[in-house]
Amino acid sequence: MVDASRPQPGPPRSAVQQACATADDAGLRLDKFVAKSLPQVPLSHVFRLIRKGEVRVNGKRASGSQRLQEGDIVRLPPVRAQAASVQADGSPAPRRVPPRLIEEIRAAVMHRDEQLLVVNKPAGLAVHGGSGVSFGVIEALRAAYPDDTLELVHRLDRDTSGCLLVARKAAALRTLHALLREHEFEKRYLALVVGKWDLGKKRIDMPLRTDLRVGGERTVKVQPSGKSAISDFRPVQFFGNRASLLEVSIRTGRTHQIRVHAAYAGHPVAGDDKYGDAEANAMLEEFGLRRMFLHASSVSFTWPQSGTEFSANAPLPADLAEVIDRLATAPVRGRRNPRGARRPRAR
Repeated sequence: MVDASRPQPGPPRSAVQQACATADDAGLRLDKFVAKSLPQVPLSHVFRLIRKGEVRVNGKRASGSQRLQEGDIVRLPPVRAQAASVQADGSPAPRRVPPRLIEEIRAAVMHRDEQLLVVNKPAGLAVHGGSGVSFGVIEALRAAYPDDTLELVHRLDRDTSGCLLVARKAAALRTLHALLREHEFEKRYLALVVGKWDLGKKRIDMPLRTDLRVGGERTVKVQPSGKSAISDFRPVQFFGNRASLLEVSIRTGRTHQIRVHAAYAGHPVAGDDKYGDAEANAMLEEFGLRRMFLHASSVSFTWPQSGTEFSANAPLPADLAEVIDRLATAPVRGRRNPRGARRPRAR
């Protein structure tokens, strides 16, 4: 029998997390960062954790109003399940990650060593929960590997597939974020864009505003007041005037960077329903395109401590490879570039 007079053990606590502030987090208040990182915890509890000093920035106590800088390491303390029973708006807390998703993500792990995991992220899955999404890749990984302390090294858009790095140690997370800041971390993508890309090898060096909201939805725009954003485009294959396959290397990691830069160049990413060309997307559906054609094909860097080179490659998913095959065998037919397309300034 249970002795009701004695305190009963509460629900288990989550693990301590070490979250690294990205370039998009720079200038964000600490309390907002913590609330975003712990979406299942009510705001009142977030404020309490900060006041009690359980949240630390670079190992030191901080106030909720402190503005973060890129590269800051934020300690997120353990939280009990009852603290996460409801969200700030009174809605139910996120459900447990379904076993089927855990197995899908476990199967998507391409590489695992003492420092990191590399996941071939499926398209349509967010990298983390929040903003109406109960869970994403990182929650599924933590459920799959409960003894590890896992943190995202970088992010991918929900509809982007491919290489996603997850650190297994705080030291590895700090090292990889330092490499990202110093542009010593190479990320390459494959993107199918609308129309015939006639710009050759092209660097788009245009600042992006990533803090804009349109109807409550984040919208990124090229604006002089934005943050530096650099994308290098290289044509790989042409499909008449319908579309072009490009390899894109990014030196910065702004939200929606490739999509906005491609649209600015007059060749939006195929299947992009936010910055793209609806008419072209409808045409490309005839070739089997059912989602945005953007795939993180490879990542590479050198561990500074040992000088060891690391690289990982994710093959083009079957659904996107089929689109390429259909385009390659289709009769050539002319199509103008997207209406209202704007050419980038020469640089």
